[in-house]
Amino acid sequence: MTALLRAEGVSKVFGRRPGEAVRRLRQGATRDEVRPWGTAAVIDASFEVAAGETFVVMGLSGSGKSTLIRMLNGLWRPTEGRIMLGDDDLAQVDARRLRELRRSRVSMVFQHFALLPHRTVLDNAAYPLQVQGVRGDERRRRAGEALEMVGLSGWADSLPAQLSGGMRQRVGLARALAAGTDVLLMDEAFSALDPLIRREMQDQLLELQQTLGKTVVFITHDLNEAMYLGDRIAVMRDGRIVQVGTGEEVLSAPADDYVAQFVADVDRSRVLTASSVMRSPAVTVQVTAGPRQVLRTLREHQVPAAYVVDRRRVLQGLVRDAGVVESLRQGAAALTDAVERDVTTVGPGTALADVFAPAAQSALPVPVVDDGGRLVGVVPRATLLEAMTPLDVTVEDELPHTPPDGSPLPGDAPVATTPTDRPTDAEVLA
Repeated sequence: MTALLRAEGVSKVFGRRPGEAVRRLRQGATRDEVRPWGTAAVIDASFEVAAGETFVVMGLSGSGKSTLIRMLNGLWRPTEGRIMLGDDDLAQVDARRLRELRRSRVSMVFQHFALLPHRTVLDNAAYPLQVQGVRGDERRRRAGEALEMVGLSGWADSLPAQLSGGMRQRVGLARALAAGTDVLLMDEAFSALDPLIRREMQDQLLELQQTLGKTVVFITHDLNEAMYLGDRIAVMRDGRIVQVGTGEEVLSAPADDYVAQFVADVDRSRVLTASSVMRSPAVTVQVTAGPRQVLRTLREHQVPAAYVVDRRRVLQGLVRDAGVVESLRQGAAALTDAVERDVTTVGPGTALADVFAPAAQSALPVPVVDDGGRLVGVVPRATLLEAMTPLDVTVEDELPHTPPDGSPLPGDAPVATTPTDRPTDAEVLA
């Protein structure tokens, strides 16, 4: 994907001798060791943000994330390094070009709304268009469309004081959308909101992203928010970026102990997806196979059921050994009557939280199918349990290898049994 925004070795030092501080940092000095020369807010930060991506910068207070976003919109120039917005280096452009870029290519959504109290909601949303020199009727039209996107079309004539906190933040988002810029910078945009309103705003941002495909850099100290919103996440500590990756990568393979402790309390079921834990099915059968062949396959693999696919691996349903035996009893030459068509499936991108319900309803692993209906894997229940445990604990540590009643563990490959009221292989095939 094309990088729309890029940081290359960016450092920002405040103080009397920032150049000396940066020189010593390059030689391996720590943040504390360079304090006599200046305060290192950001140290050697490098990353790329692709067009249409939501890139989340996450870290505790003092990690440097707010300083970083202020350099991304040109409010502060880096002490060292380059910040490229397209072909423009924000560290080198003159003041006139910087103002032009901030009017036309970058919008900012602030934590505390930053609305003009004496202007109506519509006029607040239209303000960046006024700065751009857009005519009155055109800017009101575009501002009205932006307000409709965020669900505030009926509040255009109200003043900010008449709105709730969540509504005022929606105005701030509408203002950024109305500007029509390529990049949205959101600095702790939802952290001042109540939890329920905050989740509503997160959902709305995701919906807008699906429609508009904006490039978003989102700053937060909330890990669950980062995991929920971000296509990729940059984790900062003491001015440095210590890891960049998808939510699954950060959660499953933390770069160091700091990141591992940071993600320890994350709701893993909302971050991990079916594709990250699925396995290949133990056995599948072709829909064109005959009942005798299918029964042999089930008994050879010691499983009582299997999923049925066609030659393109499109899922057709499942068969159970009892159903195949019944088809043979009735003299069926084809597998059709034994196939159970009503099978609950999930997609590769389905969050594990949404896999638990179908897993509880079936003794078989949950099938994972792609957009074309092809079977790409299965999620056994034991895998779900393992995915929910901390990285240093395995399912074997938590569960006995054999339950008290002697039955297989959930999601394990079940061993086929031969009850006394079921004919043996020899009897069926005789």
